[in-house]
Amino acid sequence: MDEKTIPILPCRTLPPVLDFYTALGFEVTFQQRSPNPFAVVERGGIQLQFFGMKQYVPTRSFSTCYVLTGDVDGLHEAFRAGLKAAYGKVPTRGLPRLGSLKDMSYGVRQFLMTDPGGNCIRVGQPTSDDPHHRPAPEETFARALHHAALLADSKDDPASAAKVIDRALGLPDEQPTRVQLLQLLVLRADAAGRLEDGETMASALTRAEALRLTAEEQHAARDALTRLQDLRSSEKA
Repeated sequence: MDEKTIPILPCRTLPPVLDFYTALGFEVTFQQRSPNPFAVVERGGIQLQFFGMKQYVPTRSFSTCYVLTGDVDGLHEAFRAGLKAAYGKVPTRGLPRLGSLKDMSYGVRQFLMTDPGGNCIRVGQPTSDDPHHRPAPEETFARALHHAALLADSKDDPASAAKVIDRALGLPDEQPTRVQLLQLLVLRADAAGRLEDGETMASALTRAEALRLTAEEQHAARDALTRLQDLRSSEKA
């Protein structure tokens, strides 16, 4: 017998959640209004179910699930395109929001998205058979990126991530590579946006855009460059 796990996630009301997933390319395959609000969305092999609860507070949600895929880059790009078409931008803070694509230290390449109901959907593709966290890098700026990314995403603590980055960028005797500097500045802008610090966000984005990278460096920094584009469009919208 084949088993299948389907998450059933909460929301306050169904319409904004269903609109969000429709923008991502999902199809609403079932919906009921009574006796209880309930809906199903599907895209390829992904199925998510939702129930409405009037007293639910999306900003206080801890609901989450993980979606495994064989093409995380393709899904991320498809979701970006769908959100741009629906919202005029890729939402990067608040609810809903789409996170950046990253190679994580525990053997997955993934991104996080949070829907209007406050549910965090992690979408990832394994890059290793070992799911354990790798040790933090020894090199100063690689280590700062490692810790700041975990704080910003896994722990949802942009304030602590900002402190790590500011401390690293303030070191008087060490300098990051251009790729590291771009990654640090983009992550700092991302954290600032989530903290409603528009001035710091704009400053970090401007510094990042002023960097001149070689073609090889651009390839190494491609995830950060994509996030830079989304953050700037979100800031202007």
